[in-house]
Formats: sequence, structure tokens, C-alpha cells
Amino acid sequence: MLRSDQILATVEMIQKENLDVRTVTMGINLLDCRAESLEKTCKNIKKRIHHFAGNFVATCDKMSRKFGIPVVNKRISVTPIAFVGAGLKKSDFIAIAETLDQAATDVGVDILGGFSAQLEKGMTETDREFIDSIPEAISRTEKICASVNIATTQKGINMDALAMMGTTVKDLAEKTADSGGFGAAKFVVFCNQPGDNPFMAGAIHGLEEADAVLNVGVSGPGVIARSLERLIKRHPMPGSLKLDELAEEIKQTTFRVTRCGELIGRAVSGALKVEFGVVDLSLAPTPTVGDSVGELFKILGVDAVGAPGSTAILAMLNDAVKKGGVFASKNVGGLSGAFIPVMEDAVLAEAVGNGSLCLEKLEAMTCVCSVGLDMVPIPGDTDAKTISAIIADEMALGMVNAKTTAARLIPVPGKKAGELVSFGGLFGASPIMEVRNSGQSSRFIDWGGRMPAPIHSFRN
Repeated sequence: MLRSDQILATVEMIQKENLDVRTVTMGINLLDCRAESLEKTCKNIKKRIHHFAGNFVATCDKMSRKFGIPVVNKRISVTPIAFVGAGLKKSDFIAIAETLDQAATDVGVDILGGFSAQLEKGMTETDREFIDSIPEAISRTEKICASVNIATTQKGINMDALAMMGTTVKDLAEKTADSGGFGAAKFVVFCNQPGDNPFMAGAIHGLEEADAVLNVGVSGPGVIARSLERLIKRHPMPGSLKLDELAEEIKQTTFRVTRCGELIGRAVSGALKVEFGVVDLSLAPTPTVGDSVGELFKILGVDAVGAPGSTAILAMLNDAVKKGGVFASKNVGGLSGAFIPVMEDAVLAEAVGNGSLCLEKLEAMTCVCSVGLDMVPIPGDTDAKTISAIIADEMALGMVNAKTTAARLIPVPGKKAGELVSFGGLFGASPIMEVRNSGQSSRFIDWGGRMPAPIHSFRN
């Protein structure tokens, strides 16, 4: 049983250390909204979202005030729309996206995710129509996020779908060129996509879920940073503090942070009479100074993010976060670990600018953390097949290591490596990362077909 006194120790974290509940995301099943006509289907979708989420934002705000814990974002995820719209055409999917956007505006949420498809093994004609609709659907709407799962450990990598992803990313950026290619920031490609992830742009309401579920995403890299600094200050003598003790501090701090998320989630769930799903433990940074995962690298002894030792530190951080969070919550899910989104983390963006963090090192670090190549700005002239090949590398890491990986790449129109791009707010800013050996992977992407699943996928 959760008690409010269990989170009293977090008051200073909230007031001084950027602790918040990053998102409460309501997942809504839209499968039975499909009707005999597109018009009726769109009407049913809007009605379903209004029914479940009409009081969602107000309830989140009420519980935030009651417990004194900020809830930064209120979001909705829906059943992957490629399933809901089976048999529809490109123009129909665009109309559904516009309906979802209007419904999200009506109920007051910040973002809606689930304009998505599951393509890890094969593609139907509907899937192809859906993929073709993504650039226009995203560029026409304000709050819609899209994702496509093209790989799993069990099925391998759908290379035909992969080849389309590079073109989709390019088209998204070009259709939103007046905003620096921002459309690409609302599209992510996954391997092993979870169905209960509350974080955008990859949130979906999985087919295995109930009609409506509340999932919570906590944050707190700034809280962990300040906690580590206090511990180190108490042990000024060289050799008086060991790495395992630092890991323990991360674990215990994550426990308290996760308890906050669980408290808010269950309170909102109870008030709305909607099933509580999971707490996603992921440390999600923001561009705010003092709220950075990158800062933790420096505190833990690496003076430049990307220097030797960075991957090891991230592995330890990710593990300690999971251990502390699992003990704190009855239900843990989503991605749960440490995010390293370049544009959304001021210290990571600085490391890109000074050259200490390159794309290849960032990819290596994604082997041991959550998600993958996240919010990575690249030169606008990067060709579609090179983008697909970068995504392929990230998909392979997830497939072989049986973990979730993803790629959210932003080819910024008209800009080159080293130039600055800024989207503002939580989306942040960063110098554009160099893509080495661009244009050297076309023959690999042209093979198509399917990359077979690894041998360890045959367990049953």
C-alpha cells in the first residue's frame, strides 16, 4: 500500500532538483471503432477518446496539486492505427490522423501517439498505404506522433520496411522544412517496441492491453545528480568512496523517484476508474540546466561525454535505475532505463558541439541504455539509404541483445554538420552531428527481404 508519508523525503527534490512526473499517458483501445465508412470510423474514434479522456487532464492537474508533484505532460496513446484502418488507403489514414489531432485538442492533452504500424515480419498493402501517409499526416497535424516497429528478436528485421524508413524520414523533414525538419522529431523506428511505453514519440496502446490503461513515465536525472554530489562531498578523501557505493546511491534515489510516479499514477487511475498499467523508470532529461543525463557522466568521473568509460558508466546507471525502480513499483514496464536524446539534453548537445561525442560512440552507448539513437540531428543532405542503414545498425543491436532500441533521426533541411538546430521547449537544441561514410551503404539496403532472427530467438 502506498502512503503519502513515503514521499515526504522528496520535497526538496521537487522544489530544487527538477523532480517531476514527466508524463501520465492514457492508452485507449480503438479496435472496435472501425465502421462501414471512413466518416463513421472517425466519428467513433473521436467519441471513444472523449469518453475515456474527457476529464483526464483536469484529474491529473488535481492530483498534481494534491500531492505537490508536478506532472509535466498529459498524453494519449492509441491502438496502432494500421490495425484500426486495415483495408484503408493513404488519404483515409490522413483523415484519421486529423481526427486524432482534433480529439487530442478537444480533451486538452499535449501529444497523441499511436499513428503506428507493426511490420517486423511482413507488410500488407494496407501497411504500405499507411507508411505512405505518414509524412503528410504528421505535417498536417500538430499533436500526432508516429512510430513503426520493423524488427524483433523473435522475427528478425523487415528489410523491405527498413528501406522505406529512410525515405519516410527524409520526406517528413522536407515537408516541415520551414520548422527545421521538426516533423522527423515526431517519428521513431523501433525494434522490440513495447506496448505500454508512456514516452513519445513511440507510445502505443498495445493489442495485449485493456480498453483503457494509465501508464506513468517518471524522470529525475537532476535529482540523481544532486544526490551523487552530496554523497561525494561527504567522502572527500581519495579512495573513501567506491563505484558500487555510487551505484547504490543511484538505486536508492531512483526508488524514491519511482514512488512518486506510482503515487500519482494510482491516484489518477482511481479517480478516473481506469486500470493502472506501469511505471516507466526511464531517466528522461530536458534541456534545462541541471536536468541532464550527460551531467551524470562528469560526476561519475568522465570529463567529456563520449570519452573512454562513457559506455561503462551508462551501463551502470541503467542497471542501478532498473534495480531501484523495480523494488519501488508493483508494475514496471515501458522502456525503463536511461535516455540519451541528443537535442533534449544540454550536456549531450554540448558534447556534440565540442567533438567529444560522435555518432559512432553514441551508437555504442545505445547498446547498454534504453531506446537508442534519440533526437539525433544529422545533415539535411544525408541520403535516404544512408538513413536506412543507420536505422539498420540500431535495429540489429536491439534484435541481437533482446532489448528495445529505436532511431529518431532528424535530417535538417539546408544545414550541415556543426550548424545549430533548435526546436525549443522539451525538444531542445543541438549542433548537427556528422554522418561519416554517407552514401556508402546503398547496395546493402537494396537487398530487401528479411534479416533472419538470431539463433537465441528459438527458445520456447
